[in-house]
Amino acid sequence: MNQKKNVVKVTILGSEYTLRTETSPEHALAVAEYVDKAISETMDSGARVEAHKAAILAALRIAGELFEARERASTLASEMKALSDEIRPWLPPAKR
Repeated sequence: MNQKKNVVKVTILGSEYTLRTETSPEHALAVAEYVDKAISETMDSGARVEAHKAAILAALRIAGELFEARERASTLASEMKALSDEIRPWLPPAKR
């Protein structure tokens, strides 16, 4: 099934990009804003960094955040399963 593609114009470091995305325009704009902020923070960190290197460093930071979030989600899912297994015997047979 083909979802409708949205065309969204975003600005990152003063350059405009046109995105074709299946996500909502609001989501695409929020992601672009997050990326722009991450790159800008890297460039403003005190060290003189070229824009393309700042983009790579920002991408590494964002990827690190993603990995940490995935790990927390996995840990949470494991904890929820353990709790579910623990309380399952307390439920009536029809609800197990």
